[in-house]
Amino acid sequence: MEFRHLGRSGLIISEIAYGNWITHGSQVEEDAALACVRAALDAGITTFDTADVYAGTRAEAVMGRALKGERREGLEIFTKVFWPTGPGRNDRGLSRKHIMESINGSLKRLQTDYVDLYQAHRYDYSTPLEETMTAFADVVHCGKALYIGVSEWKASEIRAAKALADELKIQLISSQPQYSMLWRVIEAEVVPTSEELGLGQIVWSPIAQGILTGKYLPGGELPAGSRATDENSGANVMRELVANQELLESVQQLRPIAESVDLTMAQLAVAWVLQNPNVSAAIIGASRPEQVSENVKAAGVKLSEDVMKRIDEVLGSNVVRDPARTVSPAARP
Repeated sequence: MEFRHLGRSGLIISEIAYGNWITHGSQVEEDAALACVRAALDAGITTFDTADVYAGTRAEAVMGRALKGERREGLEIFTKVFWPTGPGRNDRGLSRKHIMESINGSLKRLQTDYVDLYQAHRYDYSTPLEETMTAFADVVHCGKALYIGVSEWKASEIRAAKALADELKIQLISSQPQYSMLWRVIEAEVVPTSEELGLGQIVWSPIAQGILTGKYLPGGELPAGSRATDENSGANVMRELVANQELLESVQQLRPIAESVDLTMAQLAVAWVLQNPNVSAAIIGASRPEQVSENVKAAGVKLSEDVMKRIDEVLGSNVVRDPARTVSPAARP
């Protein structure tokens, strides 16, 4: 495993992080989830990402049980707040009330006294940013979180939040956006702004919900047990992707490129996002331990300029770069 600083902070994280968006508490049984976390630990992953909303709070609880007994000082545990976690009007968003109640719930489920990074899962247009950032500052100042991050925020929103964070004497150090060979929206504005302000990217979906593994063949049947066939694991967000035959055909052309550098297609996809110097970590998920063992082999891989150019040529018009496209078919909470 290789390690990187998260933005310009002093926090060092594994450049491949383990996340449990739609696996723990929903897609896979707990024994399999625990085995995946064990595989991640055995592979040298120290950074674990979750959110209170995942599987209706069950994912945090599974993560807490999976990491129980590990040396806390050797782990970086990240979670998020924003999406509904209950039926009440205040069980959502980034109000002071919801943030304060959510951090307490997350810590209880994760079985820890603090999280290393507490992230705003989306921007809350119904709550003043000053209220949100003041609440985050209080969470940090009372020791329940060490650092603050955001997820899927626009460059202008990040800039405004960073100014407030500096005034409040807390460290806003990260952005968690979707990023892959196919989805490069952050490159135009978010990455330059983050580089200027000292934030690092913790990117999700580096293999585009499995599309970049090459297992979805153009004109072929959907693989049994794949995410596209499992309603509990995001089949609804996969339909548009797997229906795009031009996209699936271009992805198959990545296979010889991956083979030429002795990587699987999944490893190539993860390695690709890690070539961006503003990316601090790529989040991988898994339903089986062997998937973790495979994907971590992308750590430390350096792709040549020629390989990067060939990837661009193969994918062509299937790459999305327009910052106006803020939601992709693979978007998730």
